[in-house]
Amino acid sequence: MPSEHTEVQVRPGVESDLDALTDIYNHYVRETPITFDTVPFAPEERRPWLLSHPEDGPYRLKVAVDGTFQGNSQRILGYATSSPYRAKPAYSTSVEVTIYLAPDAGGRGIGTLLYKALFESLADEDVHRAYAGIAQPNEASTRLHERFGFRYVGTYGEVGRKFGRYWDVAWYEKEL
Repeated sequence: MPSEHTEVQVRPGVESDLDALTDIYNHYVRETPITFDTVPFAPEERRPWLLSHPEDGPYRLKVAVDGTFQGNSQRILGYATSSPYRAKPAYSTSVEVTIYLAPDAGGRGIGTLLYKALFESLADEDVHRAYAGIAQPNEASTRLHERFGFRYVGTYGEVGRKFGRYWDVAWYEKEL
């Protein structure tokens, strides 16, 4: 593993992370088709999302931070979540997982650290399957999910429109 790993710590997300997490997410809203949101969020708009990921239970938020302090805080490098797959009760043992990294944090193994921590935290939960939707093309995300044992289950063709074109979403599944 690259030496950068030793300086990255993964911990549960907390309310004081909201501004940085919103900034990371908004990068993907503005610049990429990775999320199908099309309008950036204010931090207060994202507060319900953050609060829906407590430190226990099946819906988690893991945050990767730079191990060195800058003033009184650590720089957030990315985050991973497990969220409800669908709202109907029979889906309660399935989660949808995702990772978002700061724009300059890719290629350092941070996604691997985040998913390792997320799946370890879910090990004792009543969760049977994890699902990930990956807007195509996204080879880095596909490789990460396959490394964690996700298998391809199908593609929704041209399911979303952003930046004046249609995008496919490939779906992956992992047994937990």
